[in-house]
Amino acid sequence: HLGFSDKEYSNLGVNISSSEEEILKKGDIITQVGLPSEENLKYLRENQILIGVLNPYLNKEKIMKLINKKINNFSLEMLPRITRAQSMDVLSSQANLSGYRAVINATSLYSKAMAMMMTAAGTVAPAKVFVMGVGVAGLQAIATAKRLGAVVSATDVRRAAAEQCESLGASFIMVDDEDDAEDDSGYAKEMSEEYKEKQRQLISDHVKQQDIIICSALIPGKQAPTLLDDDAVKSMKAGSIIIDMAIERGGNCTLSKSGEIVDIDGVSIVGDISLINGISPDASNLFSKNLSLIHISEPT
Repeated sequence: HLGFSDKEYSNLGVNISSSEEEILKKGDIITQVGLPSEENLKYLRENQILIGVLNPYLNKEKIMKLINKKINNFSLEMLPRITRAQSMDVLSSQANLSGYRAVINATSLYSKAMAMMMTAAGTVAPAKVFVMGVGVAGLQAIATAKRLGAVVSATDVRRAAAEQCESLGASFIMVDDEDDAEDDSGYAKEMSEEYKEKQRQLISDHVKQQDIIICSALIPGKQAPTLLDDDAVKSMKAGSIIIDMAIERGGNCTLSKSGEIVDIDGVSIVGDISLINGISPDASNLFSKNLSLIHISEPT
């Protein structure tokens, strides 16, 4: 629960309705996290404005229905990665929290201590955390794991990620390839099969030594790339944890399942599709600020 009462909204001048149908019919501007349900799409009318994370790559048919009804759609994840648009960048605000939450979830499932502890009875070794995919979520995962005292390493296909990782205290491993895998928008682009094979070989030995793996690699408009196959998972120690943050796009791990924790020979694979639900007030506050900074004007 967000922790905000109806009275708090009312005190700010908000009219509260229990009917979603009424809101969708009367509103000129509809703001929502995702697309309205198939059932509620029929209530939208011509010239309304719909703003949210509409995921046009996966919702092409629904978006076309809205366009045919002459509804103006603003999909926040399609905003350009430029300075002017940073305050409206919903991907960054939400992914930042997701990266934090992924490590916290992994820590709660991990059966050992995260930080190194030296006692008279002996030394407790620090956990080894490997972050695969160093976007906004990955960088926050690195920072959070370092704060908890883990030994952190990371990998990404973009060369620019190396400096970012090292600045946070993580070691960086990457396939030695002449081509950079960053597109003009700053996102990772899909790599060749030859590159993917080199990457699998590079990380196979590294994965065996890890206690926690955070997978957060995504490519705009594509299914999530496969980073951990069955053999890689089975090579890990019992008690290890994998958090697959890319599960909504198919996942970075071949054995992860949406909304489930899968146990493979003692290795727990978490396919969590609602990482930020555990910190809803912060997620809501940031999302509302992303929305409130958008200015819509009539075309001239």
